[in-house]
Amino acid sequence: MLLVLSEEHKEHLGFLLKVDSAVVGEFGRIALEFLRKGTSPKIYEGAARKLGVPVDMVQHGVEGLMFLLTESSKHMVSEVDFVDSVLVLGLGEELNQILLQIYQQHRCQIRSILSLLPPSLPAYHNVEWRLDIQLASRSLHHQVIPMLMMRLQLTKGSETTSNVLQTDLSTLLHLIAMLEAALDALKTSHARRILRNIK
Repeated sequence: MLLVLSEEHKEHLGFLLKVDSAVVGEFGRIALEFLRKGTSPKIYEGAARKLGVPVDMVQHGVEGLMFLLTESSKHMVSEVDFVDSVLVLGLGEELNQILLQIYQQHRCQIRSILSLLPPSLPAYHNVEWRLDIQLASRSLHHQVIPMLMMRLQLTKGSETTSNVLQTDLSTLLHLIAMLEAALDALKTSHARRILRNIK
């Protein structure tokens, strides 16, 4: 899966072109430290003073790098997809390899940090389903109408919500086919090229 970065994130990560490769590694370390302990303006100020650039430029660079690493880890992006996602930034081969190395070394650690954060979206908890088949009615004695009922339970924090859904069999089969077709379309090289060039 390729990451689609907004223009703002591309601009923030473009700052990495202006610094040395050792500084990029240090920014990666700072980004991981901020994930663990939170941000610290003093570190931004110290780095900005050493580099001779404004503080907000350093802050945006580190936050852009933090976003890149967390999104890649969250979606378990493969090494090939990570490099393809970073190619859009035009950072050069050396910086791409440094970013890939940071991602490979700290992917599991970032995922464990993210798992400790409370989820902002509801997560799947349980699903119960029942298949009802109407075989006859007062006016029609020989009919077969299958209906699928599902109760989808989602959790958000400690709160559980239930949603009841009902559909007929043909709509369900159509929905499954459309979702599978969409997943297959994302895996094609054509879709990867389009995602890479989306602004």
